[in-house]
Amino acid sequence: MTRIISLLNQKGGVGKTTTTVNLAGALALQGNKILVIDLDPQTHLGLHFGVESESASVYDLLMEEDVTIQDTLLVARENIDLVTSEVGLAAAESELASKTDRHDLLSRKLAPIDGKYDYILIDCPPSLGLLTINALAASKELIVPMQTHFLALQGVSRLFETVQMLVGGLNPGLQVTGIVLCMHEKNTKLAREVVDDLQGFFDSSRETAVPWKNCKILYPPIRRNVKLAEAPSFGQTIFDYEPDCAGAKDYRKLAQSVVDADPTKTVTVEVEVKSEQVNQIPNDAT
Repeated sequence: MTRIISLLNQKGGVGKTTTTVNLAGALALQGNKILVIDLDPQTHLGLHFGVESESASVYDLLMEEDVTIQDTLLVARENIDLVTSEVGLAAAESELASKTDRHDLLSRKLAPIDGKYDYILIDCPPSLGLLTINALAASKELIVPMQTHFLALQGVSRLFETVQMLVGGLNPGLQVTGIVLCMHEKNTKLAREVVDDLQGFFDSSRETAVPWKNCKILYPPIRRNVKLAEAPSFGQTIFDYEPDCAGAKDYRKLAQSVVDADPTKTVTVEVEVKSEQVNQIPNDAT
């Protein structure tokens, strides 16, 4: 069964697209078949992969009834297919508003390829409009990339509450799988405090019925790494650009954490990540 995962944070610049690209790359290196969908009008996903669109875009997929998901597929890497975005997608919010089925367009378009891929990763825009609602309605899981900055916990809790309100009637089975800590600097007091605050928030939700009751901090945090910042300008994943750097090592381990966090598994092992564990990552971030 395909795991459909949205990657979302309503705050921009937190490592969302970098995580989408390199998580896809790491999962593909394990032999998984991956589809990556760019729902962000900034169109950065194609740039990260070094792919120029030669097919219909996700805009066409959502707006044109006769455009199928097969019409939009591009080969980005071995085991990775891509559906690109375009700047015109920014207008889709208003154009979709008049459609009666505007909330589940993407879900219906993805139905014919259920089971073809091991993972479908959706790079959401940094907003909670109709595009994001379509992603959440189509997804089985949500992963939130974020930085350990001031007010991070408040931002996450508000995001989760808003997601629950928006999607409750559309996709009640949606689960929040985890948080990815991006551009992490383990030696700062703030980072340690944010990790412990987040863990406390998740612990307090375990016995509730909220979609994030099983959410965890996915290990390892992604260290701040100059190679991760450089790779997109060459149209490469971190595994193409510098496969032995700290960023590549972190995303390989993160991919395994995502595999292990499969909510369909009958036996799960809860891993509680405290700031002390986060601080055990190596100092080398080159």
